[in-house]
Amino acid sequence: MAAMLDQDTALIVVDIQNDFCGGGALAVPDADAVVPVINDLMGRFQTVVASLDYHPAGHGSFASSHEGKAVGDMVALGEVDQVLWPDHCVADTYGSELHPDLLNDPITKFVLKGTDPAIDSYSAFRDNAQGGDTGLATYLHEAGIIKVVVVGLALDYCVKFTALDAVKNGFETTVVVDATRAVNLAPDDGEAAIAQLRDAGVAIAQVAGL
Repeated sequence: MAAMLDQDTALIVVDIQNDFCGGGALAVPDADAVVPVINDLMGRFQTVVASLDYHPAGHGSFASSHEGKAVGDMVALGEVDQVLWPDHCVADTYGSELHPDLLNDPITKFVLKGTDPAIDSYSAFRDNAQGGDTGLATYLHEAGIIKVVVVGLALDYCVKFTALDAVKNGFETTVVVDATRAVNLAPDDGEAAIAQLRDAGVAIAQVAGL
């Protein structure tokens, strides 16, 4: 078994939910493959945060909420450009629940995001308008965390924005690429996300390198 990581390092598990996994409303290609990888990783951390997309019905990011619009179209939500998605991770539905094979016991905190119908939230720290603080940064700082490792779904959206916000909040940040997968609305979105993360000072690692 791999060694425990330092107590000042937290794992952030992003959106390992049924709707993002196989058969889900917004399934990320090969998403189920990250579940056993993340289960193995969780045992190496004393602090494990799991974020959950948790939308009210009729959320503004849903294509079904905009007459004449389709999945993949862009609209403005307030002052933020928003890509439209299928209805997904609606609160209190099966799609919003954690993948049934994901271990629950190691998780020390859950963070709900996307709960405001008027603005989406890719990041586990705040909404897409850079408001709506989830309290995650405060929780981590108060726990003495200075480094975070980010995994989950999806690399080119919620994982990317969570990692970018972690850096903004002063955390030394790593994304583990074999514990995440990309939506790839455009074919190279995952690779572009990795480049953007590196430019922002995020370390890109493999599980074996932790």
